[in-house]
Amino acid sequence: MGAQQVSGGGDRGAPEKNASRAGRNLPAAIAVGVGLGAVILVALFTVRELFVGVVAIAVAVSTYELAGALRRSADIRVALLPVLLGGQAVVWLAWPYERAGVLSAFVVTMLVCLIWRLKDGADGYLRDVTASVFTVAYVAVFAAFAVMLVVPDDGVFRVLAFLIGVVLSDTGGYVAGVLFGKHPMAPTISPKKSWEGFAGSMVAGMVGGALTVGLMLDGQWWQGVLFGAALVVTATAGDLVESLIKRDLGVKDMGTLLPGHGGLMDRMDSLLPSAVVGWLLLHTFVPAAG
Repeated sequence: MGAQQVSGGGDRGAPEKNASRAGRNLPAAIAVGVGLGAVILVALFTVRELFVGVVAIAVAVSTYELAGALRRSADIRVALLPVLLGGQAVVWLAWPYERAGVLSAFVVTMLVCLIWRLKDGADGYLRDVTASVFTVAYVAVFAAFAVMLVVPDDGVFRVLAFLIGVVLSDTGGYVAGVLFGKHPMAPTISPKKSWEGFAGSMVAGMVGGALTVGLMLDGQWWQGVLFGAALVVTATAGDLVESLIKRDLGVKDMGTLLPGHGGLMDRMDSLLPSAVVGWLLLHTFVPAAG
């Protein structure tokens, strides 16, 4: 999501018009972020099942972007139809059946991918099947944990705690990185990401976690601090992982759908692993009633 930048750093390519010091088209990025947030909030506070639909659409678009990047850049052919349909099954079965539904849909999708690829012969078989399974796991299975967050009676607040934590991590890292970033965190992966930005993310995330878990979910403040810190770590790791994938493929962005962000997959990088950790910690710290 592009937080924690080193001041004055630069990525490949010419600066984007209206780009901030961190390299973003800031007005476009803010407008897109606000728009996406509004869609999620409307879904959460009207009919919660609509949130599942929002996640399902995001999974479909992100899957298509990732599969397209793999094919264009490395001639890796994801079994797109089984992966798209299987990803939808993973997401939608997470609501009524939770972990059992996610696991069942995932393993069936794996089997279909193994069979689907048979028609194209042995050349690249293992590579393509592995990429197909990876795509389902990385996008749909991780996203299914966000769906499982909304299932309990207080699920709206669980999702909000998760989203607020990731947004604060991104925002705190962005501000601290632009203002104070001097020491690159991972220069060979993401040159603009700094340790000062990571510290800003950690402070913002822990404060946000203490407030959201303590006030919205009746958890303990220290649980919120741990929750916020864990989200910062996973959000940062998710951003680095996708940066490394894009460097391996030789692409700047996964897509061009969202001005100021690239593709939707470029916006999901921090959210996907954080959804897993967010669900695990809230499931442990604040068990759902009944």
